[in-house]
Amino acid sequence: MFSNSDIEPFESKVWLSSPTMHGDEIKYVQEAYDTNWMSTVGANINAVEQEIGQLIGCKYAVALSSGTASLHLSLKLAGIDVYGMPVVGHGALEGHKVFCSDMTFAATVNPVVYEGGIPVFIDTEPDTWNMDPDALEKAFEIYPDVKIVVCAHLYGTPSKMKELMEVIHKYGAILVEDAAESMGATYNGIQTGTFGKYNTISFNGNKIITGSSGGCFLTDDFQAANKVRKWSTQSRENAPWYQHEEVGFNYRMSNVIAGIVRGQLPYLAEHIAQKKAIYERYKDGLNDLPVKMNPIDTKNSEPNYWLSCMIIDDDAMCKQVRGERESLFIPEQGKSCPTEILEAISSINAEGRPIWKPLHMQPMYRLNPFITSAGNARATSNAYIAGEAAEVSMDIFRRGLCLPSDNKMTAEQQQRIIDVIKACFE
Repeated sequence: MFSNSDIEPFESKVWLSSPTMHGDEIKYVQEAYDTNWMSTVGANINAVEQEIGQLIGCKYAVALSSGTASLHLSLKLAGIDVYGMPVVGHGALEGHKVFCSDMTFAATVNPVVYEGGIPVFIDTEPDTWNMDPDALEKAFEIYPDVKIVVCAHLYGTPSKMKELMEVIHKYGAILVEDAAESMGATYNGIQTGTFGKYNTISFNGNKIITGSSGGCFLTDDFQAANKVRKWSTQSRENAPWYQHEEVGFNYRMSNVIAGIVRGQLPYLAEHIAQKKAIYERYKDGLNDLPVKMNPIDTKNSEPNYWLSCMIIDDDAMCKQVRGERESLFIPEQGKSCPTEILEAISSINAEGRPIWKPLHMQPMYRLNPFITSAGNARATSNAYIAGEAAEVSMDIFRRGLCLPSDNKMTAEQQQRIIDVIKACFE
């Protein structure tokens, strides 16, 4: 049990994952300012698109205002591919189901709803904490008409892409890949962000490469890239006046934001190495506790180690109850729980987070289908309502947490955080 008097707090906060700037960024921002290219065109945008395409290994990259914007336009494209062009006022997925990762940020899935679709959540597998290929296969057996899959790579660790792609190809579906958290990670030597027909990376302020905001749409489809460029600039036609023949969006990246991204890109490998060192220090420092780090499939993949996470052994969990916005726990000798550890970390001025709450548990999606490897959990089990860990994603959420993973955190600061975690189990 942790006592907040045991360990001295940090003078300056140790963040979960904050931007790491190098100085090159301001040079390109200044260039945008000096040349007066302050809007959504300019040299920085052109350079980012070219460099991202080369770095990731895709033919076309389109710089957008956010990763969410890219996912939205990816799903719009996928819907048109499968169902044809919608009438004005209707989304491209109107009334159609889409298979989605369950344990991820809501931004992975919300664009399905933007386009009128119905998310069907696919349970997680324990080896990488990503979409379970067996559950995906079961989902296609239950809903054979579904033709779009949205898959995210959690915390920078690639999904089981070989197994997932085999299922997706078997049923003739389209993959929309959410690599927002996994830029620079590889599966069998291939970069994430290239496996889907339409793919996304993010430059949000907490990502491994940041622009403060922004994202990129990635594809090998020339026409799709051009369509996204058009849609993202309000679908303006090539006419001397403002001519619009389809609905568009204000989704293009600013040349100023692109300047920050441009200055960050050369440091991707350095950031990954720093994040990996943090993961390894946690793994070594916590090895005598009843916990495990977030799993990594070292045989097939190399993560970018964006966030280091841990999961507590089931028999080492003290009692913990979570409501919609608050949580409670009962301290117990030799045991702990995510709530206690996160409170302890916070008490020394460091930031941790709970694992992503599974989307099938979110109030707005509680009526949506949720598929495990055993079938439709909504139809076969109400265990999640009673707080029992009947599904993998909920079990990881119940026992897991994200640790401070800022690559500016020193080894000494990290050791103090490790000492706090150890104190929770005393």
